[in-house]
Amino acid sequence: MSFLEYRCEYFLLTAMAYDRYVAICDPLHYIARMSRKHCAGLITAAFTVGFLDPVSIVTLISKLSYCASHFIDHFFCDLLPLLKLSCSSTFSAELFIYIEGTLLVFSSFLPTLASYIFIVSAILKIQSSEGRQKAFSTCASHLACVITLYGTAIFLYLKPTTSYSLKKDKYFSLLYIVLGPLLNPFIYTLKNREFQASFTKVRQRLLA
Repeated sequence: MSFLEYRCEYFLLTAMAYDRYVAICDPLHYIARMSRKHCAGLITAAFTVGFLDPVSIVTLISKLSYCASHFIDHFFCDLLPLLKLSCSSTFSAELFIYIEGTLLVFSSFLPTLASYIFIVSAILKIQSSEGRQKAFSTCASHLACVITLYGTAIFLYLKPTTSYSLKKDKYFSLLYIVLGPLLNPFIYTLKNREFQASFTKVRQRLLA
């Protein structure tokens, strides 16, 4: 399920980047371009790709021979620790996973990057500093989630298998499966006006 969850998250973040792009770069047409119908289409596409993408990997791995221990030395059923249990050649599987992972990351990352290039360009054209700050705060939380997800994913999966260390990557993968879900609600809570007002009151009481 971890394969499915994070593949869906990549494309959901891409859809959210497009939402920020429309909100900042084309605000007059936001309601028309981000209607319920369009949002439902983006979400459906993200989940469809996220669920169909791992099928080829699961099929390829299931054809390998596993004659060693069935104990997976990891926190969850990840790809590379699973390949380590196989007693048959895993070169083709590792190559396919690397190519597929690269295509997956960049097919979702490049549209997100393009959206933020246009967003930054639009923000720099805003005359008032207050307007720039308001526009930046619109996408700051999403940008933090993007950096967290893609940073850990690239470090874990888009590197040569010769540099793979099961013990080191096992603990670093905690950032991938725990840090993102843990930080996402906190990051978006910081933007909530009620939370900001309550936090200001608490801070004033402590400083009084």
